[in-house]
Amino acid sequence: MQASTVKRVAIYALWMFALLLSACDRPASDTTHAPAGTPSAPVPVSPSPSPPLVAAARAQIGVTLLYDPAYSRLTYPGGDVPLDRGVCTDVVIRAFRQRGLDLQQAVHEDMHSHFDAYPRTWGMRGPDRNIDHRRVPNLMRWFERQQWQQPASGSPTDFAAGDVVAWRLNDSGLLHIGLVSDAHAYGGAPLIIHNIGAGTQEDDLLFAHTIIGHYRPPARY
Repeated sequence: MQASTVKRVAIYALWMFALLLSACDRPASDTTHAPAGTPSAPVPVSPSPSPPLVAAARAQIGVTLLYDPAYSRLTYPGGDVPLDRGVCTDVVIRAFRQRGLDLQQAVHEDMHSHFDAYPRTWGMRGPDRNIDHRRVPNLMRWFERQQWQQPASGSPTDFAAGDVVAWRLNDSGLLHIGLVSDAHAYGGAPLIIHNIGAGTQEDDLLFAHTIIGHYRPPARY
């Protein structure tokens, strides 16, 4: 091999080595950025630890795997269906129960004393402690009667972790309820912990359907 060729090969090798060193000095890429095809803004990092009510709801993910709306006879107070199943209201009920509020008992006692203040959608003639707290309109009314109601805003900054939100589903007109998470979607809206058919999940749902109720429990929860 000619000397000039050897010299060119040596220079090229030194140049490639310099590039390799330069690449190794670069900081690692930010893994909080969205995958391809989504906005490039990073997802805000959730505070640690999460608010207790949010943590109690999130703990149901991977435990409650089924959506099961069947009527069940429950013990009272503290009654529940098996933890592997439930409906949207059960996510909220179980989270509050972990924080010391039994919505089965609270709703039943309030309906027993003020039955006329609650919706009559189901043709009930009196309270039923097995099911009343598991119906979205009854939870909404109880939250309203506790003066937890907040504006049904379209701004993500008006929703705090631990808030309860109710929707009318755009496709079916059915009612739905869930808890606001402390994690956020790429667009900035807080995620929702809920069960809409596949067990408890944490999804970007807040503005996907028509909001009909927004409630903020006291800080003690």
